[in-house]
Amino acid sequence: MHTASTGTTTVDHLLGSGIPYITYAVPLFFILIAVELVFSILAGRKVYRLNDSLNDLSCGVMDRVVQISVEAIVLAAYIFIYENYRMFDFASWSAAAKWGIAFALFLGVDFCFYWHHRFGHEWAIGWATHVVHHQSEEFNFIVALRQSSLEHHLVFFFYLPLALLGFPPSWYVAMFSLNLIWQFFCHTRFVGKLGPLEWFLNTPSHHRVHHGRNPKYLDKNYAGTLIIWDRMFGTFQEEEEEPVYGITKPLHSWNPLWANYHVWYELGREAWYAPYWWDKIRIWFMPLGWVPRGLPAKPDPPEVDSATVIKYDMNPPKYLMWYALFHFAIATMVGLYFLIQAEHTPVIELWDPIALLMFTLLTVGGVLELRPWTPLLETIRLFIVPIWVGYRTAGTEWMLVSIAMAAVFSILSAIFVIGYIGYFTNRRPMEEDPNESPTAISVG
Repeated sequence: MHTASTGTTTVDHLLGSGIPYITYAVPLFFILIAVELVFSILAGRKVYRLNDSLNDLSCGVMDRVVQISVEAIVLAAYIFIYENYRMFDFASWSAAAKWGIAFALFLGVDFCFYWHHRFGHEWAIGWATHVVHHQSEEFNFIVALRQSSLEHHLVFFFYLPLALLGFPPSWYVAMFSLNLIWQFFCHTRFVGKLGPLEWFLNTPSHHRVHHGRNPKYLDKNYAGTLIIWDRMFGTFQEEEEEPVYGITKPLHSWNPLWANYHVWYELGREAWYAPYWWDKIRIWFMPLGWVPRGLPAKPDPPEVDSATVIKYDMNPPKYLMWYALFHFAIATMVGLYFLIQAEHTPVIELWDPIALLMFTLLTVGGVLELRPWTPLLETIRLFIVPIWVGYRTAGTEWMLVSIAMAAVFSILSAIFVIGYIGYFTNRRPMEEDPNESPTAISVG
């Protein structure tokens, strides 16, 4: 096997080491989010809302938690096919050939992404796993991090043909990461059309169309990196006026659990009421919008106008908003610290920080929605925190100090939440103009 040339070393370094580039890109993502936020403030454009952004990040954190538990299984399926059934041994080819193979893999990953993405929009079970990414009524870099925690279970088989052809698993992981990184840059309203690049690249303009709920924009522009697949297969739509973002039946919730499961609930409800047993089964596998016999037809998506649309907002007091942000930040930092340990610790041994993190995401959503059950659940969560800290620091010299600090923190937090209990028991509907609500503190 030829390995002496610089070209081989370069290709193997870029792809053969299996670098998960998406991991190393995360700091850049947050820098760009900060830049976009500052620019939106200076430009006087309401691009971010704190409640929406917290919900986006909550869904992203949930995605990461679940993905850790399944990504090894998904990759194992790819490796199994590659090691036992690959048609070509691309890894042993010459240096010059490897550059061509890398380009072929780039096209292959992007082509598979197009069909995986299209499946996620046009078929019931696919939409149930993908809908989370489209629920935000905003469009910004944080929305790129809003991902479904269930999609990984279903769509990995779209990429298995790449293993069958003989693309090494490490190459696939690296190239898939690069594909996702490009998509992050497409989630912005501040970049206009890019001239000739619009013909072959997925751009912010093309992706804004994809996130629109205007009827003419629905189910268009599935591209990952290249827009050529949409042009080839009839799913391309030029951006005309700026879209109204979100889904045709708005979620109206900041609960990340409901965000992940509401379409499953709706499909299950239709299956329950369907008169025919065969329809109860096939509703899960039919094109999106199909209705079982005997149930009323679904209405066509309504026309929408960005000048008149009312975005979801329950208008909590600004100090409750900051409370939600503070507890979300602490829980996420602690949770991600333990998730990093999953690289050398079985996930089952991290059940307690994962469970507490998920509980926190639920109650943060409850605070943002002013749900009546929130003060009780939040008090229970705060009661659990010192107990959990004691469990995790048991046998160490700082155990008592840690428990005491956690107890003081929890007591003060509980007093704060209970002090606002009237807002939870007397929920107000959305204001006619949500932009005048206290959430305007958050640019959006």
